[in-house]
Amino acid sequence: MTEAKTTKLALDQKRLDAAKRSLDKGAVVPDFSPYREDIIKLLNDALATEWVCILRYKRHHFTASGLESPAIAEEFLVHANEEQAHADRIATRIVQLGGEPNLDPDTLTRRSHADYNADLDLHAMIRANLVAERVAIEAYTQMVDLIGDKDHTTRRMIEQILEQEQEHADELSDWMTKAR
Repeated sequence: MTEAKTTKLALDQKRLDAAKRSLDKGAVVPDFSPYREDIIKLLNDALATEWVCILRYKRHHFTASGLESPAIAEEFLVHANEEQAHADRIATRIVQLGGEPNLDPDTLTRRSHADYNADLDLHAMIRANLVAERVAIEAYTQMVDLIGDKDHTTRRMIEQILEQEQEHADELSDWMTKAR
């Protein structure tokens, strides 16, 4: 049994015409989203998280020592660089939405979902980074659910970052086993 077709799928010409105006706003078109400010806040908190992760990974890269440390330290640097790419994408999206990336160093750790860690023990470093990746996975998963169909571009970006965070967690989990 087929459902009766009640409306036609058609673009809203008034909205298309409105998109031709206010060109100074870049990607933000009229009626872009009533959730724009909420999404910008979510993104700024994610940006803080990425920066805290970059700093933690960099510290661990430079201070890792022990038998397995050269390979693990190199992995920490790879992760730091990938987190930097995430931060850059998030900051760019914030600007596209008409917001301002909040990189205030005084508030980064307060707004971050993940913790900074200054441990010197290699196993503790791996564990701290794995915990942070799991927290990021949870935060990004919740963001995908919250954003849903309210902003397709942001949702896709977050899903791509989420995929890489899951890869990081898998790699760190493998290192936890090796470093015992």
